[in-house]
Amino acid sequence: MATSEQTFGGAIAEARKSKSWSLKDLASRILREDEEPISPQYLNDIEHDRRSPSSDRMVQQFADILGINRDWLYYLAGRFPEDVRVKNLSEKEVTEAMVAFRGGPSKGRNRR
Repeated sequence: MATSEQTFGGAIAEARKSKSWSLKDLASRILREDEEPISPQYLNDIEHDRRSPSSDRMVQQFADILGINRDWLYYLAGRFPEDVRVKNLSEKEVTEAMVAFRGGPSKGRNRR
């Protein structure tokens, strides 16, 4: 059951459980930068929102392995995907994109 209050950890836990995978099963598939798998305890901490994924690479792996939209996971993780960050957007471009994302000023904010 997804809610508007879904967290990164909640999305990971929900997707893992839908595949009937244990913490150990999923943890063994998610690799740190040193190519070693994360621990089941670290995954448990992520699922309970006590820790965040340590890298964009990890967010991408969760998306790929669990079949979750990567942009949604980046949003839940509070990050911009690397392909957006490397565009070196100006402050104005970022502001315009966020206004568009939020639905623009026509939503009643700052209008008289």
